[in-house]
Amino acid sequence: MDPTSTGGIEYEKVDKDYFENRQLKRGAAGWLLLVGLGVAYVVSGDYAGWNFGLKQGGWGGLFIASILMATMYTCMCFALAELATIAPTAGGGYGFARRAFGPWGGFLCGIAILIEYAIAPAAIAVFIGAYCQSLFGIDGWMVYLGFYVVFLGIHIYGAGEALRLIFAITALAVIALIAFIVSMIPYFSVDRLFDIAPTDAVGASAFLPHGYIGIWAAIPYGIWFFLAIEGVPLAAEETKDPKRDLPRGLIGGMMVLLMSCALILVFGPGGAGSAALQDSGNPLVAALESPNVFNGPTFVSRFVNFVGLAGLIASFFSIIYGYSRLVFAMSRAGYLPRVLSLTNKRQTPYVALIVPGIIGFLLSLSGQGDLLILVAVFGATVSYVMMMASHIALRIREPNLPRPYRTPGGLVTSGIALVLACVAVVAGFLVDPRVVIGAAVVYAIFIAYFAFYSRHHLVAAAPGEEAPAVL
Repeated sequence: MDPTSTGGIEYEKVDKDYFENRQLKRGAAGWLLLVGLGVAYVVSGDYAGWNFGLKQGGWGGLFIASILMATMYTCMCFALAELATIAPTAGGGYGFARRAFGPWGGFLCGIAILIEYAIAPAAIAVFIGAYCQSLFGIDGWMVYLGFYVVFLGIHIYGAGEALRLIFAITALAVIALIAFIVSMIPYFSVDRLFDIAPTDAVGASAFLPHGYIGIWAAIPYGIWFFLAIEGVPLAAEETKDPKRDLPRGLIGGMMVLLMSCALILVFGPGGAGSAALQDSGNPLVAALESPNVFNGPTFVSRFVNFVGLAGLIASFFSIIYGYSRLVFAMSRAGYLPRVLSLTNKRQTPYVALIVPGIIGFLLSLSGQGDLLILVAVFGATVSYVMMMASHIALRIREPNLPRPYRTPGGLVTSGIALVLACVAVVAGFLVDPRVVIGAAVVYAIFIAYFAFYSRHHLVAAAPGEEAPAVL
C-alpha cells in the first residue's frame, strides 16, 4: 500500500479486489420499503420503553418532552432528507459529517451513531424477553440469544429478503397498535393521566408530579418514540433512486410515527392510569389487562401481546440492518478495522452484522432495558448535534451545491433541531449520570483509536472520502 498524508490524515491506496469484496446489492429497496424501514426502526418504541418517562416526569412531563422531541425529529428529518440527496452512501450521518467537517467530523458522528445502533437492539432484546415472559413464560439469555441468531442469519442471507420481511412485520405491528388504540378509547379518562402523586420538587403538580425537572428527565423516553428514524439514509447504496426515495422514506416514516406517538401517549395512560404503566416492561398489554380496562387477559390483550412481539422484532431486525451498513461504510473507508466491511456472495456485510451483534447480546444480559435506552440516546443525541451542524455548515459553505431536495425553512429548521438536540444530550445525566458517563468513556476510547491508529490508515477512493493527492 502507498500511504499519502494530507492534513494529519493518511490515506492508503488499495487494489481493485478491495472494493470488489465490499459491494452491497443495488436496487433492493424503493421508497415504500424505506417508509416501512423508517417505521420499523422505531415501532418498538410504541410497544415498550416510552412508559419509563412516566416515572421520570409523570404524564405531563413525558407529554411536554415528547412534543419537544417530536419537533426535533420532524425538523431533523427534513434536514436529513436534504443531506441524503447530497451524500447518498451507506454511512448515513457519518457521510454527512464527513462532507461537512472532514474525517474527524465523520468519525465523531459515525461512532456516536454506532453506539446508538449497537445498544438499541440490546434494549429491545430485553423488552422482547418481557413480552415472551408474558406470552410463553420464558425470558432471559436463551431468548436474547435465539433472536440474535435467527435474525442475524436472515440478514446474512440477503438484503432484499430482509427488507421485505421487515416491511411485512412492521405492517402487522401497526395493525396491532390500531387494535390497542381502538380498544382503549372507551376506557379513557383524563383523571387517569394524572394519577401519579406529586412530589415536593419545584413546580410539582398533578400535571407535573416531579416538577419542572421531570420534563428534562423524561426527554430520553420521549426520544424513544422516534429513536433511529434517522437510519433510513443508511440504505442509500441499496436504494433504487436515492435522491428521490430517501426523502420520501424519511418524511413518510416520520408522519406515521408522529400519529402513533400521540395516540399511544394519550390512550395508554388515559385508559389504564399512568401509575400502572410507569414500570412495565410491556405497557400496552399491562394497559389492556389493568383493572381500569379488561381486568385480566382477553383475546385483544393476547393479540396485542403476540403482535407486539412482532413490533419489537421489527425494530430489532431493522436496527441490526442499520448498524451493519454503518459499520460496513466506516470499515470500508478505514475508520474501523477493514475486515468488518467484507461481504459474502449475496453481497451482505456478514462481519459487520456478527461482531456488533455479539456485543449487543452480551449487553442485553444486563436485563436493564431502561438503562440501555440511556446509552443509546446518548449516542443518538451526539450524532444529531453533528448532523444538524453539518446541514448548517454545508448551507453556509457550499450554497450552490446541487440539492435535489431542499429542507423547508432551511437553516431555521436545522437550527431548531440542533438546539433541541443539545438539550437532549444533557437529559440523560438527570436519570442516571453513571450510565451516561460510562457511554462517554466508550466514546472516548473509540476517539483514541482514531487518533492513534485509523486516521493514519484511511482508504483512498472509498465512497465519500476525499484524498486529492492520491486520486
